[in-house]
Amino acid sequence: MHEYMSSVRAWGLTCPGFPEEIGRARRWTRDILSDHPCAEMATLIVSELSTNAVTHTASGKPTGTFHVALALSAQVVAISVTDDGGQPGKPHPIEPDQDATHGRGLSIVMALANHLGITGDEHGRTVTAELLTPAAAACTPEGEAR
Repeated sequence: MHEYMSSVRAWGLTCPGFPEEIGRARRWTRDILSDHPCAEMATLIVSELSTNAVTHTASGKPTGTFHVALALSAQVVAISVTDDGGQPGKPHPIEPDQDATHGRGLSIVMALANHLGITGDEHGRTVTAELLTPAAAACTPEGEAR
């Protein structure tokens, strides 16, 4: 391999903060990871995090945007969604009523991801979810928490 090449591949997509752009981010993710074993989980994570960006932050305003980044290595698929902020406090999972149709997104992401990180403040946040690839998961000691 050339000395300036890396085995990590990265992609980015910036979308206007309209609800229909969530589907675009989902399709983009599915296209990039089409044959990857983590493709479906990554696509669901992008969908949930993009929905949160459009629904709960300034990204959902007429001039707002959100940015999706994917990084792929032999060990990890990292999915990051950056929003325009607008809400005080860190995003956190909630316990919605049984009949509620919203409110489970971050809990779903936390259940799927091997690691979840949240950085930023009310001026903009990035939520990053990491999925171990099957090759990396095979090296994880049994009984280790996800």
